[in-house]
Amino acid sequence: MNEHIFKPFLDAFIVAWKNSSITELETFISSDFQAREIRAGEVVDFGYEESIEGWKQGFAFVKKQRAEWEINEVSVIPLKDDEVMAILSATIVLNGKAMETCHLFFDTFKQVEGDDWKLVRSYIETGVVRRV
Repeated sequence: MNEHIFKPFLDAFIVAWKNSSITELETFISSDFQAREIRAGEVVDFGYEESIEGWKQGFAFVKKQRAEWEINEVSVIPLKDDEVMAILSATIVLNGKAMETCHLFFDTFKQVEGDDWKLVRSYIETGVVRRV
């Protein structure tokens, strides 16, 4: 994995997320996307369509509340020559105060064409206590 190729992609992904731009974010997600989310102890599996709908709802909430995203890059781990896992924590900042919990995203990106990458898999832990 060439970090010089992946890092700008990851940075652009995070910017699209922080901008709450579904049109930008959609371009980063593979149509074959698969995810598993752990929410209140329940396991929820979903694919591309459900993911886009979830992002739309989250972005609408952030915009309506005039909130911001706080996204931290926890780690980037090469998995294969053409796959990288980015561990990201995300929380919402309302009225200048970050929520007490965050979501931890274990996002796997695959290099698809040249320098282009797509989000292909996610494992998400919700309601994780933030470390300040």
